[in-house]
Amino acid sequence: MLSRVAEELSKGGGTVVLLHGNADPDALASAYAVQRSFPEVSIWVPGGLDRVAKVLAEELRVETIMDGSSPPRARLLVLDTSGPEQVPEGIDFSDAIVVDHHTRNAKWDSTTLYYCDDGKSSCSEIVYELLKLAKKDLPREVAMALMLGIITDTGFFKYARPGALVAFAELMSTHNLQMDEVVRLVDLETDVSEKISQLRGAQRLRYWKVGDHIVAISQGSAFEASVCKAIISLGADIVFVGSQRGDNFRVSARATQAMVRKGVHLGKLLGSVGSETSNGGGGHPGAAGITGVGDVEAILNISAEHAMKFLKKLDSSGDR
Repeated sequence: MLSRVAEELSKGGGTVVLLHGNADPDALASAYAVQRSFPEVSIWVPGGLDRVAKVLAEELRVETIMDGSSPPRARLLVLDTSGPEQVPEGIDFSDAIVVDHHTRNAKWDSTTLYYCDDGKSSCSEIVYELLKLAKKDLPREVAMALMLGIITDTGFFKYARPGALVAFAELMSTHNLQMDEVVRLVDLETDVSEKISQLRGAQRLRYWKVGDHIVAISQGSAFEASVCKAIISLGADIVFVGSQRGDNFRVSARATQAMVRKGVHLGKLLGSVGSETSNGGGGHPGAAGITGVGDVEAILNISAEHAMKFLKKLDSSGDR
């Protein structure tokens, strides 16, 4: 099916690559690689870029379309987006191509082409495979972008699967790239506002002990994923951090790799919460999110209940 994606992108008529809100380096790197490899490709980021992705865009001079509620008339390619709820409402996806690496989402099944490989640690790996199938020669800066996508989505390889290491090594050796050339783009000092969000998240957290494990929740107004990581570092095993913006909410979740090895899959867990609350959730075993309309405190409590239910089953089975 990935070959079909390559065939479609090679046709005339242009392509608009759509990325999820607050797009991360993996999403932007994937889009940039497609833009540099296929004709008439524009990158649409209506929800903006995160801090590191902005650095990547500036470094490589990646041109993006930030504004607009609807894309220009062209083929639509959705990259690194686990569900339609992560992009603006009202977009017609019936003729879209979707390429993703999160937990498979039935909401994409109505699209023309839906390729999902949740065995990949990053979307950049899939795009790298796509470009090899299309027999594209990668410029050095495209290789660097894909390496950046891989390294950030694997948490500097802490959560990498073997394929991520193989792809990274291939890109590194083929294009004579050194590790420091990539790392310098993501080795940014934590912003003061992010530090404050982490501290406030720690102040507001609530937690439950289930056997030998701890589930925690907290609320804030920004940097949900960063607050999750901070609370994990304090000793929690599974964390949900949310924010409220009017009627809308956003929740990020993280779990330790020890929890993932014991069977925790946050993408599936938040997918269930999304179905239960008529919202959209999904992601990876150790990192996931859910967005939608509703009360964030209620969503956090429901998410924690799902996690504790899993841990109680784990405890009763004797697998600690």
